[in-house]
Amino acid sequence: MFQQLKAHKAHDLHFKYDPASGLKAIIAIHDTRKGPALGGCRFIHYNSADDAINDALRLAKGMSYKAVMANLPQGGGKSVIMKPNGHFNRQELFTAFGHFVEELNGRYITSIDSGTSAIEMDIISQQTKHVTSTSHEDNPSIYTSQGVFEGIKAAVKSKFNQSNLTGITVAVQGLGNVGYPLVQALHHGGARLVITDINAEQLNHVATEFNAKAVPPDEIYGVECDVFSPCGLGGIVNNHTIQQFKCQVIAGSANNQLATAEDGLRLFERGILYAPDYVINGGGLIYAAMHHVDKPDEEIAKKTAEIANTLSEIFSASISQNMPSSEVADRIAQQRLYDESI
Repeated sequence: MFQQLKAHKAHDLHFKYDPASGLKAIIAIHDTRKGPALGGCRFIHYNSADDAINDALRLAKGMSYKAVMANLPQGGGKSVIMKPNGHFNRQELFTAFGHFVEELNGRYITSIDSGTSAIEMDIISQQTKHVTSTSHEDNPSIYTSQGVFEGIKAAVKSKFNQSNLTGITVAVQGLGNVGYPLVQALHHGGARLVITDINAEQLNHVATEFNAKAVPPDEIYGVECDVFSPCGLGGIVNNHTIQQFKCQVIAGSANNQLATAEDGLRLFERGILYAPDYVINGGGLIYAAMHHVDKPDEEIAKKTAEIANTLSEIFSASISQNMPSSEVADRIAQQRLYDESI
């Protein structure tokens, strides 16, 4: 376990088991030097506790990078709850989790993630103030999709020297809280759309609504397109899928898109421009962090719009330094996190 912490340069791990509710939860705090750790609560099935620990640590590190690249006064954290296989009481389980968050005295602020929504955040908020994305707030996913949309335009400008999306074919993987509004924005922006989702009903509905071509989930990687936009779970850019890609840009909302750091180099060698995930998908964190301290909507919108500028700088540095964009972003994030002179 200590080796896992060392490998991710994480500060600490917190565990909670509550027999009454069946709660099995982990909170990973990666870094708090810039401010309290902020990150969502993931509620999914895990094959083992080790898988849950690794997921929490990896995601917490990504949140630190996301916060520092957006110049937010936040650290990175993440929580995961191992979803029970049998019957459970959601109210009791998330009440227990709220107590868990409160025990950390503000070092960690939770929010929504895969498997959680404003409903769960409302339950948590009855036990702690260290929570965002309740039903009294906007859905941060909308801000994530806005940042991704602007990031795609920045990537298209860098790769094709085109200032709009007219005629650009975008393949979107995942039509959930971020993928759906992104498809809507891309449609209105003039893009041609190819889409997929594991939910066939949702897939067919969105295809009809936005005149998009629907394909089965396992076919999306080989679709001929200009931009591939992963908006589901991570790890989908790997040695296997890279061989299938027929795109020139990868830019989407999924966390931890690269299965390994080497996959960023593989994309670069193939001439595929990659928008680093923790930069392009930072809109939700920007909203959650700034709204939590009562910043006005105008400031939040301005900060979200800066995502495109940050990406443009990364793309330019990638070209001038002949270096993968993923490595450029990592170096900037690490320097900001660990070099106090920055």
